[in-house]
Amino acid sequence: MRGMILAAGLGKRLRPLTDTCPKPLVKVAGRSLIDYSFDLLRGAGITDAVVNCHYLADQIEAHVKAVNGLSITLSDERGALLETGGGVLKALPVLGEEPFAVLNSDVIIRDGENRSLANLMDHWDGACMDALLLLQPLDTAVGYQGQGDYHIDEDGTLRRKLSSESSPYLFSGIQILNPSLFAELEEGAFSLNKIYDIAEKKGRLFGTVHTGQWLHVGTEEALRAAEEKINLS
Repeated sequence: MRGMILAAGLGKRLRPLTDTCPKPLVKVAGRSLIDYSFDLLRGAGITDAVVNCHYLADQIEAHVKAVNGLSITLSDERGALLETGGGVLKALPVLGEEPFAVLNSDVIIRDGENRSLANLMDHWDGACMDALLLLQPLDTAVGYQGQGDYHIDEDGTLRRKLSSESSPYLFSGIQILNPSLFAELEEGAFSLNKIYDIAEKKGRLFGTVHTGQWLHVGTEEALRAAEEKINLS
C-alpha cells in the first residue's frame, strides 16, 4: 500500500509561526510535525509515499529530500491550492489503482509502537469498504474543541452527525481510500468530505476507533499542549 501526506495547507491559525515556516515543518517537541506522519508510514511498512506542497513549497521539498527509509514523490500544487480532496485527486497517477493511505500532517498519532496505521490497514476490507477512517474519542483528544464528526455502528459503518447533534468521535486525519471514489470527480479544489459522503451514501464508509494518544496542532495553544503531552510521556 502507498501513502500520501497532506502538507499543502496555509497554517493561518499558527501565525506568526507560519509566516516563514510551512505548518508541516513547525517543530513540536523538537521535531517537525510531518516527521510524526513519516513515523506512521514506516511503522505500517509503507515505503512509497506522496507529499503535496503549496505554501512555502521549497522548504517542504528540501525537507522530504532528506527523509530516510522512504521513497517520496512530491505532488507540486504551487499553481493552485487544491484542498484535501483535490490534492489527492491530482496525486492519483502516482498513488496508483489500489487502495492507499492518506494522513493529515497537522496531527500526531502516538500509541507506543506506531501501529495505528498498520492496524487500520489490517481492518481494510475492499469487498465492503471504499473509505476507512481512524476515529478518535472526543474525551481523549488533545487540541480539539469541536462536537465530533461521526457515529459508528456495531459493524463499523459510519454516519456523519447532523449539525444539531454531537458525536463521541472525531475523524483523526488518518484514512484508507479506494481510488474509485474519485472516478467521476473533476480536477480542482474540493474537500475530502465529498469523498466520505459518496462512500456513506453507498454504505461503504467505515471506521475504527483509535485507542492511543491523538494530538491536533492547529493553534499555538494546541502546540504547547501537544509538547507537554509528549514531554511527559
